Amino acid sequence: MTTDTPSVPRLGRRRTVAGYVALTKPRIIELLLVTTVPVMFLAQGGVPPLWLVVATLVGGTLSAGAANTFNSVYDRDIDRLMHRTSNRPMVTGAISTRNALVFGAVLTVVSTLWFALVVNVLSALLSLAAIALYAVGYTMLLKRRTSQNIVWGGVAGCMPTLIGWSAVTGTVGWPAVVLFLVIFFWTPPHYWPLSMAFRDDYSAAGVPMLPVEQGPVAVGRQIVAYSWVMVATSLVLVPVAGMGWVYAGTALLAGLLFLVEAHRLLRAARGGLTGVALKPMRLFHYSITYVTLLFLAVAVDPLLHVAIA
Repeated sequence: MTTDTPSVPRLGRRRTVAGYVALTKPRIIELLLVTTVPVMFLAQGGVPPLWLVVATLVGGTLSAGAANTFNSVYDRDIDRLMHRTSNRPMVTGAISTRNALVFGAVLTVVSTLWFALVVNVLSALLSLAAIALYAVGYTMLLKRRTSQNIVWGGVAGCMPTLIGWSAVTGTVGWPAVVLFLVIFFWTPPHYWPLSMAFRDDYSAAGVPMLPVEQGPVAVGRQIVAYSWVMVATSLVLVPVAGMGWVYAGTALLAGLLFLVEAHRLLRAARGGLTGVALKPMRLFHYSITYVTLLFLAVAVDPLLHVAIA
């Protein structure tokens, strides 16, 4: 009795495909798309056309994949120095620099044309701007030069809110701007806890993340400050977009839990704890839950609207 085994070329192709997929950082793309579709529901005032949702998701996936690919190429030197990123395909040599650049360029062209031809021109321009902001603004200009890199570099991650709104309306409305700002203020308290947990990695690579440049108490204070502004901004959407109790209640409760976690982290830092003892990943993981719940409420509120008297 014999057992068929995959040929070496087939295994090689699978590894190559897996390498290209890894370049696009699918987990980051998932988070970006979580903020796109709910905004489309809000812009529509209900359920948007399924074809438009699918088209926007396809374009957004290609666009984010392009930005992440360029980031992977440019950061291959520092990724090699950090344990968390040492297995990325640009570090291991699974994908060559030339092939990765071609892949990123193709994704950029295809995503831009897709948005322009299938969705609308404004969404295409916003998508292209998002790629430039992340690949050039954050990766090349900010990441290695300032401890505020993730603050201003995070603008690229806010763009899906504008893209989702423009896909439905062909414009950029105030509700989309408010949600853009929510993500803008959410990004630092989302990413800085991760940077605290992997401070030694960033330090070894010479990346001036805020937790590398400043102590835990100073970082904790900024996390708390951004968290308060984020929660306040999320509540601004209620009058701006006429949101009901579904969204308002979710924003308030989820926001309060976020603030509790942020203040817990600051108290731990003030108590003299450092590194993993601070348990910074608790806030990091909850921040993902928070943004998922908040944007789920953005989508559900128009469907189950209960007006605030």
